[in-house]
Amino acid sequence: MKKLNVLFLCSHNQARSQMAEAFLKKYAGDLFNVYSAGFEPKGIHPYTRIVMEEKGYDLSEHSSKDLKRYLGEVHFGIIITVCKRANELCPTIPGVSTRILWDIKDPSSFNGTEEEKIDKFRQVRDILEKKIKSWLKEQNIKVKL
Repeated sequence: MKKLNVLFLCSHNQARSQMAEAFLKKYAGDLFNVYSAGFEPKGIHPYTRIVMEEKGYDLSEHSSKDLKRYLGEVHFGIIITVCKRANELCPTIPGVSTRILWDIKDPSSFNGTEEEKIDKFRQVRDILEKKIKSWLKEQNIKVKL
């Protein structure tokens, strides 16, 4: 069976989409080819790496990618935008059968102490993990542990 290509899309590909990519690869990577990208890639935020390492994910091989890198090269069956801005900026991409919006606030835009900022990244990480698991359940896909 051919794997379906799934793209997680956000503005900067520095936090939310990177986290979502890692979670879907873990829980259903045998069923999907998983990608992430942004419109204005800025590099992976250091807190993204830290909070994902807390859950056992090594993002050292991940990098921020521009959506343009994939257009015309990869056919995506599913695009999940993780913020309204990305959803509004996303062009119509031929062949996409499912487009989903998960509007999750960018943790890198949060102002506070260092501990408050990293806590915001943890909150977003946990929200995304729950959303991935819930979405897989809706698709009748058993989550790999």
